[in-house]
Amino acid sequence: MTGFSADWLALREPHDVRARNPAVLNAVVASLAGNTAVRIVDLACGTGSTLRALSPRLPARQNWRLADNDLGLLARATATTHPAGVSVTAVPLDLNRDLEAVLDGPVDLITTSALLDLVSAAWLERLAVEIAARKIPIYAALSYDGRIELGPADPFDAAIIAAVNAHQRTDKGFGPSLGPAAASCAIARFESLGYSVVHGASDWVIGPDDRDIQMEIFAGWASAVRELGDLSLADTVGWLTRRRDAVAAGSSSICIGHVDVFAWPMGTR
Repeated sequence: MTGFSADWLALREPHDVRARNPAVLNAVVASLAGNTAVRIVDLACGTGSTLRALSPRLPARQNWRLADNDLGLLARATATTHPAGVSVTAVPLDLNRDLEAVLDGPVDLITTSALLDLVSAAWLERLAVEIAARKIPIYAALSYDGRIELGPADPFDAAIIAAVNAHQRTDKGFGPSLGPAAASCAIARFESLGYSVVHGASDWVIGPDDRDIQMEIFAGWASAVRELGDLSLADTVGWLTRRRDAVAAGSSSICIGHVDVFAWPMGTR
C-alpha cells in the first residue's frame, strides 16, 4: 500500500474530525451501546486517528487491534496515552496479503478511515465477503468521492480535477483503485450481502485560514497531474502558482467530497 507521512496525517486529522458524519457516527455508537466491552480492528490505522475519534464515545472497556504496514506509524499510534480500560495492540501486516489474518478471532467492529478509495474492486470484494462471513459490522469513514469545489475559480480547475480523479483510480498497492467510486461500491456490495447500511457526506471544508493543508493538497494534486501527463507542465505549474498565490492572499477555499459508511448485519442492532 502507498504510504502516507506522519506529518500529512497530523495535518489532515483536525479536518477529518470535523468532517465525520455525525449521523453515521451516532449509528456506530448506538450499535455498541449495549456492550460492556468492545473489540475493534482498525485497518490502515496510520497514527490512530480513528481510535482517537471513536473511543471516547464507546463503552469504557475497549480492545483495539491497530493494523498497518508502516512500523513508524504504528509506533506513534501505540505510544499515545489512552484512557483506563482502553488497550491497544499493534498488528504490523500487509493488508493486501494478510487481510484475513487480522480479521480472525472475536471482533465486534471493523473500522477504517480514508482507505476504501485506495483499494481495488477485487480487494473490496474480498473484504466484504470476509466480513460478512464473520457477521462483523464495519465503519468506513472519509472515502473520497470525486467532488471538488475550489474558490476562486480558475480556468484550469476542471482539467486538474479530472486528472486528479483519474490518478485516484491508479494502483495504490491493491490493484487499480476504486477512487471516487469506492463508497458507492461498498454500499451496494454490503447491501447485496444482507447488511443494513447508513451513509452520509463527510466533506472537508477548508477555509482561507487553513493555509498549510491547502498548500499540501495543491502540491500533491499538481504532482499527480504531472505523473499522468494529461496536462502540459507549463499549464500545471501555472495553475499551481495561481492557487498558491490565492492561498497566500487568504482568498482560497476548498471543499473535498467524502462519504462515511456504517454497515451491519441485519438483525444485529
